[in-house]
Amino acid sequence: MDIASKIKLLRKQINEANYLYHTKDNPQISDFQYDQLVKELIELEAKYPEYDDETSPTKKIGGVILDKFNKHTHTVPMMSLGNIFNKTELKSFYDRILKVVPNVAFTAELKIDGLAVTLIYEAGVFKRAATRGNGSVGEDITENVRTIKSLPLRLNEAIDIEVRGEIYMSHKAFKKVNLDRANQNQDLFVNPRNAAAGTMRQLDSKVVAKRGLDLFTYTVVNASNYQPTQSDTLKYLEKLGFPVNSNYKLVSSFDDLSQAIDDFDMLRKTLAYDTDGVVIKVNDFEYYETIGYTAKYPKYAGAYKFAAEKQVTQVLDIIFQVGRSGVITPVAVLKPVFISGSLVSRATLHNEDYILNKDIRIGDDVFVHKAGEIIPEVIEVIMDKRIDQKPFEMIKHCPACQSELVRKSTEADYFCMNDACPGKNIYGLIHFASRVAMDIDTLGEKVVELLHGQTYLQTIPDIYKLHTYKNALEELPGFGQKKVEKLFNAIEASKQQTFDKLIFGLGIKNVGAKVAKMLVSKYPSMDLLRKAVFEDLIEIDDIGPEIADSVTTYFSDEGNQRMIDELIALGLNMQYEVEQIKTHAFNGKTFVVTGTLESFSRTEASEIIEKLGGKVSGSVSKKTDYCLAGTDAGSKLIKAQALGIEILDEQTFKVKINE
Repeated sequence: MDIASKIKLLRKQINEANYLYHTKDNPQISDFQYDQLVKELIELEAKYPEYDDETSPTKKIGGVILDKFNKHTHTVPMMSLGNIFNKTELKSFYDRILKVVPNVAFTAELKIDGLAVTLIYEAGVFKRAATRGNGSVGEDITENVRTIKSLPLRLNEAIDIEVRGEIYMSHKAFKKVNLDRANQNQDLFVNPRNAAAGTMRQLDSKVVAKRGLDLFTYTVVNASNYQPTQSDTLKYLEKLGFPVNSNYKLVSSFDDLSQAIDDFDMLRKTLAYDTDGVVIKVNDFEYYETIGYTAKYPKYAGAYKFAAEKQVTQVLDIIFQVGRSGVITPVAVLKPVFISGSLVSRATLHNEDYILNKDIRIGDDVFVHKAGEIIPEVIEVIMDKRIDQKPFEMIKHCPACQSELVRKSTEADYFCMNDACPGKNIYGLIHFASRVAMDIDTLGEKVVELLHGQTYLQTIPDIYKLHTYKNALEELPGFGQKKVEKLFNAIEASKQQTFDKLIFGLGIKNVGAKVAKMLVSKYPSMDLLRKAVFEDLIEIDDIGPEIADSVTTYFSDEGNQRMIDELIALGLNMQYEVEQIKTHAFNGKTFVVTGTLESFSRTEASEIIEKLGGKVSGSVSKKTDYCLAGTDAGSKLIKAQALGIEILDEQTFKVKINE
């Protein structure tokens, strides 16, 4: 087979795989096989650029970086639809149309919760894509849309056509994107629609390609030029190679229309993507001009909005969450109730004004729903069930540090202005639980942020009280009985962590792991350390005035004192056991560790040296005895060699450890 034929075959195989996987949900080859086909095609196209084709599936991997999005003027406006919120309004909509055109049929189609897009093809080849914008002018997002694998870059017919659709993110892709963002310490997307819209705003199409966006198409501009009805148009779009949502029905009576909506309302809870309603259209295009338009909406179509699922429960308490910026958010502690497939025990109350306007009180029976199907929210008090509940009063002091709260006249929120507030220092919690400090397995950054956001984890002592929320934690996304049990075991084990690790974990300014060990060697109990005075601290080797001031300032703070008392009561180790140092070649020797070690981290190597009586320094000097050098060692190794210091490679270091 010649090169041109091979490239053509690979493109055909990849396009078919994309269609079967993303449009038909019926993959025929494994992900590995797919990746191998793409890899081979990329290599051949790079080697033989004369066979370049703008419709090649390799164009979907992204790589174009824009300075900004250009404006795109729609030849036919992208009109939004009028909303229909209940069956009464639906009946009015239905009757109005039948007065104009009796015995008309309707299509009922799932309304995908995503981002509207228009797609332009010339001679069957994808040329341009744009957002809705203001309906008349949108933004050119061609390069980003090109990366969507379900988008056909070449149609099955060589026609000029403009197609309208919805870009969305599946639940699976949404979870993956947020997991990646959590691992990179980035803010999480609120919901899939928010994630899809944010992704389309990316100027680097390679980023978009990694986000797993998808597409459904639902209409054609000037559709009557192609087909006579909406149901025929949906079939025609499929024939051309476009992805079309299969959940649509053709109905010819109000009862059938009403039943179709109820069926879709039940179906949506099982789907792999979000949908927020049903689009209802007169099926025959010939009636559109007769039925007409308003200034904003077509009269022949409407969007029936699903009601957010709501349940009745009771407000057991109102507590307060300290955010990263210091904002104080009231949170309702609820009698647990199932909403949209999960157990809800807490709900946001936003701010003081929200509570007062709805007159929410502890003990009230309330309606709760998930705002955007994601965040639990109290929406209404059931006044008929109120007895003698006390009106709500906003707290005046921070729940974490007791600092006086501030509310500016222009804002609805109260703020804690204390920079050292443990409630808003989520990074302090992450550091405390980290491997180099208390080493609490499973309590990583993502979990800390989740538990902090749910108000289960605001201060360090809260870590050791998480067991009181066992049932609620097991219901959180990504959790379960085994993960929660593993977390609790790790928390319990951390109580026996060495005293120096605890001091390092507290995050005292200027106190790193090395300084923490120096401190506990001099003051081997919390009782002694918290009473240490500045004059004595500066007598310790390598501890100067700045570190001494940080230590005394930290332990003189009343809030920190209370927290330490709480940790003592919770059973954490507050004693340092001075190890009997054996006679060893490292005893009394000063090391510098540099480069990357294979068998252990630098921290682990340093701990071994210190246990064998050695000392680890951060810089090379004439007093340095050994330089332990791993791969990619830099300036420290060069300086050590210049000073004639003995260099240990990793293998030699291992031998000396066991001497």
